[in-house]
Amino acid sequence: MPEIQIYTTNICPYCMIAKRLLDKKGVHYTEINVDSEPGLREEMMRKTNRRTVPQIYIGDYHVRRF
Repeated sequence: MPEIQIYTTNICPYCMIAKRLLDKKGVHYTEINVDSEPGLREEMMRKTNRRTVPQIYIGDYHVRRF
């Protein structure tokens, strides 16, 4: 299974829902909390071209809402 990364913040209700869904499905993921370290949000924005969370990657695939 490809690696899953999810960019989150401490107070984002959508992040909590996304993590709850992944947990319910028993999927292992790496959480990157952009509130935890200066520069992480900028890193996320460079990678995703978005500033909102959650941002989810499954391998190289960026999961986006349209």
